[in-house]
Amino acid sequence: MLQPPIELPADAALPPGLALRRPLVADHPAVVDAIPEWWGMPGTPLPLLLPPLFFQHFSDTSLLGEDAAGLAAFLIGFRSHAQPGVAYVHFVGVRPDLRGHGLARTLYEVFFAESRAAGCHRVDAITGVPNRRSQAFHASLGFAASGDTDFDGVRAWRDYDGPGEHRVAFSKEL
Repeated sequence: MLQPPIELPADAALPPGLALRRPLVADHPAVVDAIPEWWGMPGTPLPLLLPPLFFQHFSDTSLLGEDAAGLAAFLIGFRSHAQPGVAYVHFVGVRPDLRGHGLARTLYEVFFAESRAAGCHRVDAITGVPNRRSQAFHASLGFAASGDTDFDGVRAWRDYDGPGEHRVAFSKEL
């Protein structure tokens, strides 16, 4: 399958030695293995939320960053078939030693530009209630948060991902 090229926004920069490419099915194990470590949640079931189908069917809308140390970052996202004007970021991660360098912002900016070029007018994402860092990051990108219940001062959707799995939903107009 021919993968679309990745073009960085004019004001975006990658850390030295880092290259972006489209993920392959063969990248799935490395990405899901990184999630518990990068999130600081050993034993978490989070990798179960990222099955290989995302690498099989959405590699043309997803991004993977690598450097000399290996996997550096990823953004797994897609454009909605049911809502053609909407794109969705399913998972994004940056290796802890690379945080604070604008890499996640660059991944999102590439995704925004590609989604906009494909006719999308909105990007959605979710995060867990305890993940205040993710909530702050999405707010800094201009996402608006929504929910139906207050959980420890965080507005989130009750049982969004199943019983007890509350999520903060984000939307950003492009």
